[in-house]
Order: sequence, then structure tokens, then C-alpha cells
Amino acid sequence: MNPDYRQSAISVTGLNKSFGEQIVLDRIDFEVKEGSIFSLLGPNGAGKTTTVQILSTLLRPDGGEITVGGYDLATAPEGVRSSIGVTGQFSAVDELLTGRENLILMGDLHHLPRRESVALATDLLEKFDLVDAADKPASSYSGGMTRRLDLAMTLVGGPRIIFLDEPTTGLDPRSRRVVWDIVRDLVAGGVTIFLTTQYLEEADQLADHIAVLHGGRIVAEGTADQLKRLVPGGYIRLDFIERDTLAAAATAFGGAAQVNGDLTLAIPSDGGVHAVRDVLDRLDSLRIEPAGLSVHTPDLDDVFLALTGGETVKETVR
Repeated sequence: MNPDYRQSAISVTGLNKSFGEQIVLDRIDFEVKEGSIFSLLGPNGAGKTTTVQILSTLLRPDGGEITVGGYDLATAPEGVRSSIGVTGQFSAVDELLTGRENLILMGDLHHLPRRESVALATDLLEKFDLVDAADKPASSYSGGMTRRLDLAMTLVGGPRIIFLDEPTTGLDPRSRRVVWDIVRDLVAGGVTIFLTTQYLEEADQLADHIAVLHGGRIVAEGTADQLKRLVPGGYIRLDFIERDTLAAAATAFGGAAQVNGDLTLAIPSDGGVHAVRDVLDRLDSLRIEPAGLSVHTPDLDDVFLALTGGETVKETVR
């Protein structure tokens, strides 16, 4: 389904929050579509965790109109809580219990019949590849296993919306990618993910829509590709085999420069479809055929540094 036609899972208008004289969120607006991954990026202290705490009913906003899962946050917080799951920066796993016992405990907290809790625990242990460690104390789990168990516990209540607040912090690259695969599977099953992360690659890999929070405001939002086009430095690379052909192309594109060797030409561009089409049309009209063409755009690191003045992404817990 085209994301533009999906219903809103989360709608936020004019959200503001202050702690004393410090304004953390300054009338921010955003929308999260059902069955999508929305990522909120921001430097240290930007208010990412504060936003998650407000949307999950753990913290009261100072103002704004907010709906989560179709429920008004101000008038129907119980409805909001019935629709969501939260995996925070710090694991909720009880290390004195086994993986199976942690999951059954979550079932008890959701007032599920014990038989249903046991069956659900078995299913989740298999889904999250924790069968071999199911009856071992969680204290013996690796960081990746603990995070997988934490995510499994979040699913016990069958949430339609899941908040993941920096879910892969401290994990090694392999464990991080395992969590990414789990997140993709959840979205494929219709779950909506609200993700905050300190890893720009994570947002680039997972998010359908990204918002950058800085100075209490959202300073940019869009897809990863759209954000990358906000920053200068992109180019279309043309590779040639013959020097005469390159010279003809260099004349046609006055702003081009030779890069990575004397048979490669770089044409400044935002990397958009129209820009690529214009280059191809001009090459075709001049009957110049390069050996190769590729589009290079700034990455999210470049975007983030440009939008936030070089501040670090990681946020302290508020």
C-alpha cells in the first residue's frame, strides 16, 4: 500500500514540554503512518527520550494535540497504553529469571490466562531464536540475546505500535543487524515502529520517514534520500574509456570536475530523478555515451552535522 494512503498511527500537533525554564520541545508537529518505521534523530539532550515518554503516557506534555493508536492522549491514556509497547534504552529483563519466566511474567502483568502466557512464551522464544537459552537465567545472556528477549517481552500484549528508544545501543554489529531483521519482520506484520537511535546508519537502513530534532524543534524531515539532498556535495559520476569522449563531456558540463582518476567526471547534482534525466538527455543529444554512470549523495552523517551544527547524536536520559 502506498504510505500516503495509510491511516495515522501517531499524530502530533504543537507538542511542547519544558523543565523549569528549559524548553525541551517547542511546539513540534509530526505524523507516523500505520505499518511504517518513523525515526526521530537528534543530538544530545534534543528531547528524543522525552518525546517517547510523552507519547507512551509516562510524562505529561505542557501542551499540544496528540493521538496514538486512534486515542487522544489527554482524554484516553488507557486506550493509548492498550495499543503500545515500549522498549527503552535500558533492558526491562529480570536477570534473576529465565527467558521463559520473564515472558510468562509479562503475560501475568497483562492479565492473560496462565495457559495462554505459557503458549505465547514458547512461540516468542522460537520467533526470537531463544529456544536453547529459554530455561537459563537471563543473567547468562549476551547483550544481543538480552535485547531480543526485551523485544519479545514488548510483544506479549500484542501492541499495534512499538516505541524503540535506542534499541541497539551497546550491541555489536552482528547483533544490531539481527535486531534490524526483527524490526523489519514486525513492520511486515503490520506493526508501527517509532524509533529513536544514535546510529545514523540504523535510521538510514530502517526508517520510512525521518525527523531531525534540534533546539526543541524539528528542523528537517523526509525520507533518507530526501534529507541527503538537503546537503550540498552530491554529484553524478560519469566514467569514460576514451579521453576524447571525456573531454567532450567536460565541455558540455561546465561545472564538472575530474575525480578519482583522469577518466572520471563529477557533475554537481542533488541526485534527484530530474537531475539524472537532464544529464542523460544532454549526453544523448551530444551522442556522448559514458562507460558508466552513478549517483553519489551525502550520507546521513553529513545531513546531521549540517542541520545540528556538528553536535553528537547521543542523548542523555531525561
